[in-house]
Amino acid sequence: MLALVAFCIVTAGATGDAAQGANARAAAAYKRAIELEAKGNAADALSLLWEAAGLAPGDADIQNRLGEALERVGALDAAIDAYRLAVAARPRFRKASNNLILALVKGGRSKEAVERARALVAADPDDADGYFTLGLAQSEPDVEAAITSFRRALKAAPRHALARYNLALVLKRADRLQEAIAELQRVIEIEPRAEAHYTLGVIYWHQGDLERAASALRAAIAAEPRYADAHYTLGALLHARHDWAGAADSLRRALALRPDVPGAHYTMARVLQAAGDAAAAQRHLAEAERLRARAQLEQEARVWTSVGTERLDAGDSSSALECFRRAAGIFEDYAPAHYQMGRALQRLGRLDAARAAFARAHQLNLSLVPPKELR
Repeated sequence: MLALVAFCIVTAGATGDAAQGANARAAAAYKRAIELEAKGNAADALSLLWEAAGLAPGDADIQNRLGEALERVGALDAAIDAYRLAVAARPRFRKASNNLILALVKGGRSKEAVERARALVAADPDDADGYFTLGLAQSEPDVEAAITSFRRALKAAPRHALARYNLALVLKRADRLQEAIAELQRVIEIEPRAEAHYTLGVIYWHQGDLERAASALRAAIAAEPRYADAHYTLGALLHARHDWAGAADSLRRALALRPDVPGAHYTMARVLQAAGDAAAAQRHLAEAERLRARAQLEQEARVWTSVGTERLDAGDSSSALECFRRAAGIFEDYAPAHYQMGRALQRLGRLDAARAAFARAHQLNLSLVPPKELR
């Protein structure tokens, strides 16, 4: 009996030492990942975050940071999983809760997002950020409820610029344009955000006030010179005013920042055609058509990947795998489809096929790193 007790004590000590070692390695990987993110090396940072999360799955900070990194590369479903783990590990982790709610909204899961946001408000009815988050969750399914939530946030914190900006956005969607303009002007008084100038410019254009629209769009560019949408929209507006040189200049700036926007190529084609450069116009038109077709295929692949992820999370790995294969068949270069396929194959015990799927996902997007156990 004494020997057995001694053995148990030694085993417990060894287990504790192993856990401490794993936690120490996780902390070191996490620290290094943050350093790499600061230097702009997102791919290697994500790889280290995956490693840290595997070593310390109950560390809320690591899981939340992993979720943010995954969301930046478009791996939304995996990000949601990481945020869930962060919140489960630390239920009062507000940043992780907010991240989870917003990721659920992006992923089309507004019902769960609203439920979680309501729980935050119920826990602290005087918190402006809680109502702000609730408003964001409600923005898609219930515009009027979102307006009410944003107004409650502003009642508690009148200088909450993000709440006021998002209130303006939902007012714009509700076609309450004068109210939206008033809120955007207040945002600019509080904090001259490029997005507020841009949205104001779009509204003025819709109202037919091209001078004020152009002024607002130029203010957006002055606040954020790399604001591709502002350059593009200003180019489209100048095209409408028959300012071919000004339109071409703005569109070139937009395309230098975002060469993958079909609309910018279409508008540039019209500008060049009007300016008499038919050959260049045709090149931009062809590129616009190529990008449009690619975007359509990618959207179809995204839908099937989303359906598959829901089935995978529900425990139906075989059905999920068929969805991921269909997504990859529609658009072979869609990295998330291959990554999720790897997850499904791993759950089905088909490890060699899972490794191949993860490898293909990593080849297409270096930030999508295979799970440590399958590298």
